[in-house]
Amino acid sequence: MMTFKIAFRNVLRNRRRSAMTLLAIAVGVIGIVLFGDFVRFVTAGLETNAVDKVGHLEVFRTGYFAFGAGNPAEFGIDDYASVVKAIGDDPALAGKLSVVTPVVQLAGIAGNFALDVSKTFLGTGVVPSDRDRLRLWDEHGVNRRRLLPDSGLRDSDEARGIVGVGVARVLGLCEPLKLDGCPARPKKSGPDGAALAVNLAGLAEAERPSQSPPDDDLARIDLLAATAGGAPNVVNMLVSRAEPQAARELDDNFVAMHIALAQRLLYGRGTPKATGIVVQLRRTEDLAYARQRLAQMFSERHLDLEIRDFADLQPFYKQAVGMFRAIFLFISLIMGIIVLFTIVNTMGMSVMERTTEIGTARAMGVRRVGVRRVFLLEGAILGAIGSTIGAAFAQVIGMVVNRASLTWTPPGQAAPSPLEVLTANSMGFVTLVWFAIVLAATLAALIPANRGARLEVVDALRHV
Repeated sequence: MMTFKIAFRNVLRNRRRSAMTLLAIAVGVIGIVLFGDFVRFVTAGLETNAVDKVGHLEVFRTGYFAFGAGNPAEFGIDDYASVVKAIGDDPALAGKLSVVTPVVQLAGIAGNFALDVSKTFLGTGVVPSDRDRLRLWDEHGVNRRRLLPDSGLRDSDEARGIVGVGVARVLGLCEPLKLDGCPARPKKSGPDGAALAVNLAGLAEAERPSQSPPDDDLARIDLLAATAGGAPNVVNMLVSRAEPQAARELDDNFVAMHIALAQRLLYGRGTPKATGIVVQLRRTEDLAYARQRLAQMFSERHLDLEIRDFADLQPFYKQAVGMFRAIFLFISLIMGIIVLFTIVNTMGMSVMERTTEIGTARAMGVRRVGVRRVFLLEGAILGAIGSTIGAAFAQVIGMVVNRASLTWTPPGQAAPSPLEVLTANSMGFVTLVWFAIVLAATLAALIPANRGARLEVVDALRHV
């Protein structure tokens, strides 16, 4: 206890130098904590953005993940409704599930034959009400201020769908959908595109069901795809709205529709199937257990199904999280080096100024380890006080930032969202930073402490 009192009094001896050292430590802690909370916020946002689109887990027929993009109809799940029911009714997963819903993935050609234009598309068939529930998932509270627009899709209306803004632009739907910022369509320079559109229009008229969708002010497009048997099939879709997508490649190809319309397009008059079953959990921490339980269930029922999590389905998630964590480690390293050299400089000056005192203490019987202990305690005290001040200010600054209503467009999103730092549930992280900085300050004091402890008594006493 006496050693601690001596070390604390030595810290207060040169108050200006100690204050500057504490300021440097506090600024370093503020930077680490705030950026760490921001990285936690970005990671939570990326997870939320992925989960509210593809769920935590998705069930496929074995082989679909590797080869289904070439022929999704070939890898459809037979009797998918019974699989959805089995998952939802499983007692081991009771209370852990948020949404279990089938989806259909397909690709084809979309055409607006009133303007003789067409393009390829990547389509998704969804249950509209389940899609709306998927988008409400927000375990981490990062989207509590986000307003979700009405997609216009309804379970009772199989004819409606939505497209990406790029698809709407290419197909000439900007005016019907009242989209701003669409450039004027250039004049056609050759007959090739027109000839293709005319051929597709003829096929659309031949394949279109006799009972067309009810007349509406909405724009119409025709979707062409190959059925499971390889025959071309066309359906008509009313476009409710255009939704911007995060990546241009997706925005220029995105089409979402009612699952019944997607099944009619992909399977024709055959038995409708689903290419996947999305499983969204209430909490991400249950993902490993749910995956293990589903694998066990499918094995017991001899179902030829495989399971993928959202990180497999959204590779960008892993890449973005890895990038932000690497940046955080780099910044933390820089801040740690600044703290290290600040403590070394402060304690080095202290040793130099107290050389005579060290000699006197050594002459009175204080051992080298005692001298070393005093300086190490001084470094630890400086680190503890500076870290505490920095952690407190970081929380205050974080609350100010969160109340400032700042916005940004994060990776993987097309629309601005709130810019915040995740101060909630951060005590574990702050405590870890606190101990890391105190440890760094203590180790930094070891260099000048050793130099002071190795001083010869006679040389230290006659030091001027």
